[in-house]
Amino acid sequence: MRPDSTVEPVSRLPSSHLPGQPLTALAPMQDVTDLAFMRVISHYGAPDYFFTEFFRVHAQSRPEKHILRSIDENRTGRPVFAQLIGEDITHLVRTATELLRHPVAGIDLNLGCPAPKVYKKNVGGGLLREPAKIDEILGALRAAVPGRFTVKMRIGFDDTVNFERIIELVNHHRVDLLSVHGRTVKEMYRSEVHYDAIARAVVQARCPVLANGNVTSAARAAGILAETRAAGVMIGRHAIRNPWIFRQCREQFASAPVIFRPTLADVREYIGRLYRETQFPGLPERMHVNKMKKYLNFVGQSVDPTGAFLHDMRRTESEAALFEVCDRHLLAESGREFSPEPYPGVIARPNCETPSVLSDGCSLETITA
Repeated sequence: MRPDSTVEPVSRLPSSHLPGQPLTALAPMQDVTDLAFMRVISHYGAPDYFFTEFFRVHAQSRPEKHILRSIDENRTGRPVFAQLIGEDITHLVRTATELLRHPVAGIDLNLGCPAPKVYKKNVGGGLLREPAKIDEILGALRAAVPGRFTVKMRIGFDDTVNFERIIELVNHHRVDLLSVHGRTVKEMYRSEVHYDAIARAVVQARCPVLANGNVTSAARAAGILAETRAAGVMIGRHAIRNPWIFRQCREQFASAPVIFRPTLADVREYIGRLYRETQFPGLPERMHVNKMKKYLNFVGQSVDPTGAFLHDMRRTESEAALFEVCDRHLLAESGREFSPEPYPGVIARPNCETPSVLSDGCSLETITA
C-alpha cells in the first residue's frame, strides 16, 4: 500500500507559544504528568503542548478520573492531548469518543511503552511488531477522531525492520503529529538515542515530527533539532529535573543573549512548590515523602557532582528530614548555579519504597540515562 496522497496541513496543530519557534512538548509520564505537575511546570515556563498519562483501554475500562482532571481542570492555557494505550479497536474508539467530550487538543496513541508488563500484552511498544494491526488501529481512530489525531512511537521493537512501514501508515491515515523516541523498545533507556532514525522519519512523514529521547537541556534541544530537522522536541524526565527547561528552550531558539540559569535557591523553591502541589487530603506524610523522592532522584542529578544530595535525600522518612536535607544542600550555597546538564555518573535511581512507572509507562528501575 502506498501512502495516501492527501496531506493534512500543519495549521491543524495549535501554534507554538512564540510563533515561528520549534514546538516543545512535555512527554506523557505515568504517575508524573498529572494536573499538579502540569501546574508546577507552567509556573516555571510551560511547553507548547502537554500530553496526559496514558488512559488504559480494555473491555472494562473507563477514562481514569485523575487523568481527566489534568484535562478538565487545566488552567495552564496550553493544549492538552489525551493519550491512549490499548489494542482492542472497539474500545479504543469508544474511549476516544468519550474523551472528545472533554476539552482535549487531540487524541494520541501510545506505540512506544517499553515496559515488559505492557508490551507483553501487545500494547504500547509491543504493537510495533505488528504493522497490520497498527494499520487497523490507526484507520479506526482516524475515522473516529474528526480533530487532531497524533501518535507517539519508538523506532521499533527489537530492530527497525518495521520503522519505515509504520511511517507509511502514519502518512496513509493522515496523522497530524508524530513524536518519535529514538530507541527501540528493547533498548529501553540504556542505549544512545538514534537521532538518524528520527531524521529519516522527518523526511518520510507528511506531518510534523517531534524528536524525543535524552533531550537534556536547551542547548541539547537545539543540537537535536539541527541534526534531525524535526518540528520540535518532546521532553520527559529532564523536565522533572529542570522545570525551567521549556523557558530555556524558547530563549535558546530565539538566540537570546542571556539564557536563564537557576540557582540552588531556585531549586529549593521548586521543591517546596512541588511538595505543596502534589499533596492531597488523606495521603500519609511518609507516603508523600516517598513520592517526592521520585522527582528528587532526577533533580539531584544537577545539584552536585558527588551525589551527596541524593545520598542524604534517599534516607529521609519525614517532611522535616526531607527539607532539612534540601536546606543543607541547596541553601548553604544558594547562589551556586544549578547545572543545566546532569553531572556525569550521578544516576537517578528509584526509591525502592516507591514502586512506580515513568515515561512511556516504563518502570523507574529501567531509567538510567
